[in-house]
Amino acid sequence: MASPDPPSRESRLSALAALEDPTRRALYTFVAAREATSRDAAAAALGLSRSTAAFHLDRLARAGLLAVEFRRLGERTGPGSGRPAKIYRRAAAEVSVSVPERQYELAGELLARAVEESGDGAGPVREALRRVAREQGRATGAGATTFEAALAAGGYEPRPDAAGGTVMGNCPFHRLAQQHTALVCDLNRELVCGLAEGTGAERTVLTDPGAGGCCVRVTLPDEPGAPTP
Repeated sequence: MASPDPPSRESRLSALAALEDPTRRALYTFVAAREATSRDAAAAALGLSRSTAAFHLDRLARAGLLAVEFRRLGERTGPGSGRPAKIYRRAAAEVSVSVPERQYELAGELLARAVEESGDGAGPVREALRRVAREQGRATGAGATTFEAALAAGGYEPRPDAAGGTVMGNCPFHRLAQQHTALVCDLNRELVCGLAEGTGAERTVLTDPGAGGCCVRVTLPDEPGAPTP
């Protein structure tokens, strides 16, 4: 099964930008250290007015850093027990941004899926990795507007080359590729092949370590002199 699409780079940057304000950072740290907390408790702990605490807590919630629920505090229930209070807790989702863009979490997920499938009798791990990488690419490409947009969203930084094809300005798995070159280049090629298939783009995907910032080069199927995939 393909992994769900991760949050966009823009939404992750927005979430981290929400922590630039020192008051929001302090509130986030306070909430994260507890199972859950109310506006009143957070305001009292940090010496803020309730309205100020509410404003910043809601900003953190909109950024996806805090989760929100409503419940009555205390033991009273029924009529006269008061309105449910807004309660905050740290969101379960992780937020990270790298410059340039890296996709190490995706690599880990694909490798884990490959190991699981291999253990279930689906063949050697390397073959399973190629298969799950292409499946992931197809699923991701199916939700993209174009092949080039899918490459850009994946952090590849596609750019045209002099021969009329496309090379990548960035490798989303750079550090892994330096240490495990053949394995990661296999993963990369199959992932990009899947992106092309998922978007319906007729492209030939080649392993070409000298093409750019990544081992993958993309050509049109009838490009003269295109090397054999």
